[in-house]
Amino acid sequence: MTDAPDGRPTPADQWRHRGIRGLTVAWEVSVRGWRWWARSWDRLVAALQDEAPVGAGAAPSPSGPLVEQRDAPRLIAVPARGYVYSFYIRATFAWSSPASLRSEVLSWYVQYFQANAVQRLTRLAADAARNLPPHRAGDLEVALQQALAEDPMWHYQRGEVTLTCRPDAAVRLDERIMPALQPHVDRLVQLEYQFEEQIRRARYAEELCRRWVALLGDDADDQEIADARDQLLTAQKEATRWITDLLHRHGNSAANPPPTPPPAPSPRPAPRPSRSLDGE
Repeated sequence: MTDAPDGRPTPADQWRHRGIRGLTVAWEVSVRGWRWWARSWDRLVAALQDEAPVGAGAAPSPSGPLVEQRDAPRLIAVPARGYVYSFYIRATFAWSSPASLRSEVLSWYVQYFQANAVQRLTRLAADAARNLPPHRAGDLEVALQQALAEDPMWHYQRGEVTLTCRPDAAVRLDERIMPALQPHVDRLVQLEYQFEEQIRRARYAEELCRRWVALLGDDADDQEIADARDQLLTAQKEATRWITDLLHRHGNSAANPPPTPPPAPSPRPAPRPSRSLDGE
């Protein structure tokens, strides 16, 4: 390399240095770009294969297929009989796929098929509610659950990806009909409580009668105790016959007066104390 008389490099040497420095910078940039492209390519291939990228900070993949549970965006309204009132259905769908999909991919497919699942559930509910009066929400829920039990898993496919949907539904009454139903429901609750109270009393009386019969049976040798036992059993049979006849008459005609209840058994006199031998 030849320098100028004043010690500065010649123009040829300057261009040579600039060329070498440009080539060095271009090589370093190309190496960094190649490394970035290699890392991006690995991530892209892993995403297409639905596998998490392998790295030190990568979280362990969950075992088994992912399941995403999603509610319907709003209550599903189906008309009741007469098309004046409606039933309202709260729907929930559990989505999964036999393939190992990442959560982002599964969410995209769920968003794509959600409208189809809501429409199918709406048709099932409308068919079941068409002949039901508007206060029979419980019957609609039972019918809808039976229909879902016959076909519990719904399948949707797009390309090579298949999704499985398990629907669930709960039925609510129309709020406009609740004030009209509340007095009747309150009356039914009161009658049911009274019925349960009478059942408890009848069971207690039956248990008490069985214990008395057992106690009287232990002293069957005493004639007076045996007579009291027979009288108790006879009164019990008469009461049973009278109640049966009363129910039969009430079922046939409400105008007929009820039969006369059986007379209560007269109390037997207390046994006389036995006389001692000294008093004879």
